[in-house]
Amino acid sequence: MRDIVNFLFEVGMLQKTPRTGFQFLGTGSESVAEHVLRTIFIGYALCKLEKDIDESKVLRMCLLHDLPEARTGDMNYVNKKYVKVDEKKAVEELAATLSFGGEIKSIMDEFNARRTRESLVCHDADQLALIFQLKEYGDLGNKYSREWISFAKKRLHTEKAKLMAETIIKTDWVLTRFFEWLQRKKRRPQRRAPRGKKRQPG
Repeated sequence: MRDIVNFLFEVGMLQKTPRTGFQFLGTGSESVAEHVLRTIFIGYALCKLEKDIDESKVLRMCLLHDLPEARTGDMNYVNKKYVKVDEKKAVEELAATLSFGGEIKSIMDEFNARRTRESLVCHDADQLALIFQLKEYGDLGNKYSREWISFAKKRLHTEKAKLMAETIIKTDWVLTRFFEWLQRKKRRPQRRAPRGKKRQPG
């Protein structure tokens, strides 16, 4: 039990580990844990669009895909030109202490190999999470986000993911959601007070 508790403490490091690419974008910030959460939901949605796919494996893969960064930190593409990250060693040493460590290692090996449909869907979810974030910052005025999105789109594998990316780009989420909420509020009928009773303010 102590090893499992230590593992879960280590997982908490992902909440404190920043995604470093945003320093080059100029705006925005996100922890690895925040990224993982959205990746899981995207992976779940993609599974609903695909036929004959192991949804449980995709979700586990999305959950674990950035786990090594609790030890290595998040290395962006510029960092990786100069620093070699031994992710394999991080996974092996982390897994060695756990009774279910073999499952973690197997999932990570499959994710990194990119040979199965499940691994490709997980990689797509990973990139789509970035595209969502970039679109949000673009809608708020970041002029570089569009170029970053074009690079992320090139890394997508499945047709459903490519379609989702195009839909993300065309969706003005920030303003659309706000105005939809405003219109619903305007259309909402006022409740009438029962006869003989004055309606209370507010």
